Amino acid sequence: MLQEIYVLVPLIVILCAATFYLGWFMQNKVTKGKINSAEEQSKRIIADGEKAALNIKKEKLLEVRDEWYKKKQEFDQDYQAKKNKLKSFEKQLQDKEEVIGKRIDEYAKKEKSINKLENDYNNKLTSLGDKETKLDGLIQEQNNKLENISGLTAEEAKTILMNNLIDETKMQSATKLKEIRDEMKLEAKKLARNLIVQAIQRSAADHSVETTVSVLNIQSDELKGRIIGKEGRNVRAFEAATGVDVIVDDTPEAITISGFDPFRREVAKIAMERLISDGRIHPTRIEEVVEKVRKELEEEIIRVGENSIIECGLHGLHPEMVRYVGRMKYRTSYGQNLLQHSIEVAHLCGIMAVELGLDPVMAKRAGLLHDIGKVIDREVEGPHAILGYELAKKYKEHPVVCNAIGAHHEDMEMETPIAVIVQACDAISGARPGAR
Repeated sequence: MLQEIYVLVPLIVILCAATFYLGWFMQNKVTKGKINSAEEQSKRIIADGEKAALNIKKEKLLEVRDEWYKKKQEFDQDYQAKKNKLKSFEKQLQDKEEVIGKRIDEYAKKEKSINKLENDYNNKLTSLGDKETKLDGLIQEQNNKLENISGLTAEEAKTILMNNLIDETKMQSATKLKEIRDEMKLEAKKLARNLIVQAIQRSAADHSVETTVSVLNIQSDELKGRIIGKEGRNVRAFEAATGVDVIVDDTPEAITISGFDPFRREVAKIAMERLISDGRIHPTRIEEVVEKVRKELEEEIIRVGENSIIECGLHGLHPEMVRYVGRMKYRTSYGQNLLQHSIEVAHLCGIMAVELGLDPVMAKRAGLLHDIGKVIDREVEGPHAILGYELAKKYKEHPVVCNAIGAHHEDMEMETPIAVIVQACDAISGARPGAR
């Protein structure tokens, strides 16, 4: 056994050595192959790099060459353009120099001509001076002869002649002024007559005279007893609530409401119609209905005022002035409805203002408000024109409008032509046939 071990050990050692040598040999061979391959690849890469670098260099050279060529072309074009522009400027400058040269020549000719004219003028002036001196001598000689003949000095003759001329001129002027004044008066009368006729024709007013009573038709005379009430309580309550008189007489199927205040009369008329329609007629009900109708008519007054202002083509009135305009519907003046009269005056004023070249809006405003003082509470004393003036002034109306209101009955001085127009149109409306 030991012998076998001794034999195997050397064999194993020899085998290991042979294996090691074989492995080292193979590895060495493979390593050399890789090194050779790497060297060849490195050489190939270097060659490819050099080739690529050469190509890039060529491309860059081409790009630089193209860019240089483009820049050169642009430079050449710019240079040529500037060169052409410079030539154009030179041509313009040359033309201007030629024009200036021609003008200098013309100015030289004109200067020579002016000098010649100046010399001629001086010569003529000298000649005229000589002639003037000679003429003065002749005039003085003639004056001396005239003084000797007439026995008057030159100053005395001038004074007499001047006085005669002044007297003659005054006489002629006075005669001419009288002729002009007479013609103007005649023309003014014709113009005023035409204006009034045109204004009346264009206003086309159509309203009737207001009365102081309202008549209500009832279905039967039996209602009269209910209206009167027990011992007249209903009638007394109605008259106290409305401020009017109720006349129940023998007129069949009719009762009469009488009162000078149209607003109260209208309240009473509507309230009575509603009481009759409702059938409940007693003092408490009467007071309720009258109060309700009065509130409704107050609202109606505002609507009437607004519509009237629009009808006249106006705007911008204070709300209180609008209410006063509406109340004119329920006022009369000499039997003529005050609102209809005021609207008519407003239209007449507008027409006349246009014909005379004045402000038609201002004239219509003054015409509409000229009688506004008549609707102020009766407890306030004073002429209605002054009351209206103060009311218009309170609510910031234009001074022209205020003056026209206050002056239309000459309670104050008229300051503008519109005040005169308002006065004239107020008279025209009141004097128109059928107005009052």
